[in-house]
Amino acid sequence: MRRTRKIIPAALLALAVAACAPSTGADAPSGTTAAKPLPGPSVDAAFDLDTLVEAAKKEGSLLVYDSSGDIEEVAKAFTDKYGIAMEGVKSDTPQTAEKMLREHAADNVTIDAAMYEDGGVLVGQLIPQGVAQTWVPADLKDQIPQENHNPLLALSKATVFAYNTKLSPDGCPVKNVWDLTEPEWAGKLVMQDPLGKPTVLSFFTQLDAHGNQVLEQAYQAKYGKALETKEKSAAYEWIKRMSVNKPVLTGSDEDISGAVGAPSATDKKIGFMSISKFRNNEDKGYTQATCAAMTPFVGFSYPKYVAVAARSKHPNAAKLYVHFIMTEEGVKHEIGEGGVSGNATVKPMVTPPGLDDWKAQLFHTDPKVLLGDLQNRQTVSDFWRVNHG
Repeated sequence: MRRTRKIIPAALLALAVAACAPSTGADAPSGTTAAKPLPGPSVDAAFDLDTLVEAAKKEGSLLVYDSSGDIEEVAKAFTDKYGIAMEGVKSDTPQTAEKMLREHAADNVTIDAAMYEDGGVLVGQLIPQGVAQTWVPADLKDQIPQENHNPLLALSKATVFAYNTKLSPDGCPVKNVWDLTEPEWAGKLVMQDPLGKPTVLSFFTQLDAHGNQVLEQAYQAKYGKALETKEKSAAYEWIKRMSVNKPVLTGSDEDISGAVGAPSATDKKIGFMSISKFRNNEDKGYTQATCAAMTPFVGFSYPKYVAVAARSKHPNAAKLYVHFIMTEEGVKHEIGEGGVSGNATVKPMVTPPGLDDWKAQLFHTDPKVLLGDLQNRQTVSDFWRVNHG
């Protein structure tokens, strides 16, 4: 049975979260307090997997929220393996965070664990306020790179620029991210509305944090001159020009995939979409591929973290789920169309057409600035809204 949940706009949640997020220094918003160190991950010193399994079985059930419908396949595999009834619920990250906050405050916790694509909310609010906690399986600790421990990175996925190979048989018609700011591509980029998609907003804030140099270099390569801007950075200039060029905004990656790659498509469009939608090539006969040679990146990777509810009524089952998702047996259901596990021993799965080098082709999230993503989100949201609207 799927639980009922209250839906609130992502922008409103971001406002509420930002209001109580800790500061990281002198440039932090007025009224915030000095940042406190993120609580370290919990690691059971006397860990024994068989003991954990038996304790989890006594608890009897498990509820996990995730932004991907793939969680239902994970739940089935978990239940088949351990005989523990697991329910996986698809819920956008902002709604999951809001529900966990309310449950924690009411001391009526139903969500045992969650997968978060919004690292900023996790490290800026949920963990510091004791709503969620990081637990690292002791027997897998050495297989998980240290930088993936806190918060615990379960996997990385990607959003890429994609095109229709049938309509553009010679390759992607867009070669540079600045191409998307030109009049010829006005209204031809299809993407999710950033105001409802935390991963896209985090991509924007991460670009401003450590992507300005590559954007400046890409501009120089395209136009043969240095970028001049009145905005705060190259990232903000690119965001402004792209938003002013009126991309078509949708509420789902499925809609993007249909607009770009469906057999009925006749107009060349570029989609900015999750690599999970490349399954439509096989399932629906779509013809879509990544813009493989796009400069300076073909898209961005985004982390998906796993955390346990601090007041879970099934804490051992929640820990067992974390252990499961940190193995190939568990995570393969989440990264079947492409992705990278937070466990270094798990081999990368098949990647979609055009995405051959995960590390080199994508722009990557820097986990050290996750809190900055949260603190700067409202600024970039307002910037997008003003320019697109």
